[in-house]
Amino acid sequence: MRARYGVPLGIAAVGAAGIAYAAGIETRSFRLRRVTVPVLPRGMRDLRFLQVSDIHMVSGQRKKRHWLQALAGLRPDFVVNTGDNLSDPEGVPELLDALGPLMEFPGVYVFGSNDYYGPKLRNPARYLFEKAQGRHGLNGNAPAPAAVRNPWEPMRDAFDAAGWEGLTNTRGRLKIDGYEIAFTGLDDPHIKRDRYEQVAGGPDPDADLSIGVVHAPYLRSLDAFTADGYPLILAGHTHGGQLCIPFYGALVTNCDLDTDRVKGLSTHRSGGHTSYLHVSAGCGTNRYTPVRFACPPEATLVTLTPHP
Repeated sequence: MRARYGVPLGIAAVGAAGIAYAAGIETRSFRLRRVTVPVLPRGMRDLRFLQVSDIHMVSGQRKKRHWLQALAGLRPDFVVNTGDNLSDPEGVPELLDALGPLMEFPGVYVFGSNDYYGPKLRNPARYLFEKAQGRHGLNGNAPAPAAVRNPWEPMRDAFDAAGWEGLTNTRGRLKIDGYEIAFTGLDDPHIKRDRYEQVAGGPDPDADLSIGVVHAPYLRSLDAFTADGYPLILAGHTHGGQLCIPFYGALVTNCDLDTDRVKGLSTHRSGGHTSYLHVSAGCGTNRYTPVRFACPPEATLVTLTPHP
């Protein structure tokens, strides 16, 4: 009996333990990533901002809510929210409670597809098949007419009332200790709502720094920002791969970005220019796939420093 069934039972036990860890432990093992990006003009003081992304708030997620509230203790100069705040139509009050302390700081935001539409139950392996076939998630397709609409307007109104700048296919600006930080934002390329032609033209010449912001790091958006000369681009969406292989990394990005740049700081080249790219692995998951493995949830404290 042991010789015949011991190995399959052992594999099943290891698999069950892995699922229990991915769903019950790692999804709540919140981390703070710290990166430094040398993009400021010489003579400026360092600036620090907090990037939060892919919160995917579901009612009842108290640990996530308290962790997000505690991030205000970092005292960033400003906050950048790169979208997908919701995974539950009932989650708006808890999301706003979680972000309330951070909304005391200057901030900017873009939305992702899950801010507008509720998630659907899908086979997670479908992402692997889509990658093999050269497709990437929705890849710019509009949601089906039957898609559940999320109540994104109250969230937008609360962000705006707090003084956060919405960057939906538009430009915005924050004044931080006398410095002018300009932002150019896009709506989500994952559902083909990006309109770069409406914001084209490159960095604001009157600003001390210009930053490109988008939820999903599709190459068309990264190419456009970089070719226009933006020194830094911020994105989320990928969840860092969400289910990764230790010592190997992510299998998918859920967009056409390569897996080597699925999270963290890297560079992007286009049109003879090079930009820094920071992709947040985010701190949540789709409510129907509440697991992470070798990819803990995160926010990022980014320190901007002068050029060397």
